[in-house]
Amino acid sequence: MALNLHKDLKQYYSIHEVAEQFHVAESLLRFWEQEFPSLKPHKAGRNIRQYTKDDIELVGIIYNLVKVRGLKIAKAREMLKKNKSGAQNDGEAIERLQKIRQQLVDLRSSLNGLDMDLLPDDK
Repeated sequence: MALNLHKDLKQYYSIHEVAEQFHVAESLLRFWEQEFPSLKPHKAGRNIRQYTKDDIELVGIIYNLVKVRGLKIAKAREMLKKNKSGAQNDGEAIERLQKIRQQLVDLRSSLNGLDMDLLPDDK
């Protein structure tokens, strides 16, 4: 069996892979399929779910609305139905802000480690 070195070329992902990516249970993904009509992964033989990149993107939006922002399922479904691109942009903005926050925390830690005697006085 050949090792897939180009993961971007992969067309389908298992429910297990998607659940691991978002650190959620597979049962939660199945529940979201029932609650969000737009989330419909392809089902192969024996009802094995196969998620595309678009499906995974949608799971990310749902995850952001429900897990990160703490919305109830009904409100998240309503937001997704009304404005999918807006919900997606919100998630991307939150992710960027979290990265910036971490950079600032790291910078503060670095500055706290400096020897303050080496800095000029503000007299």
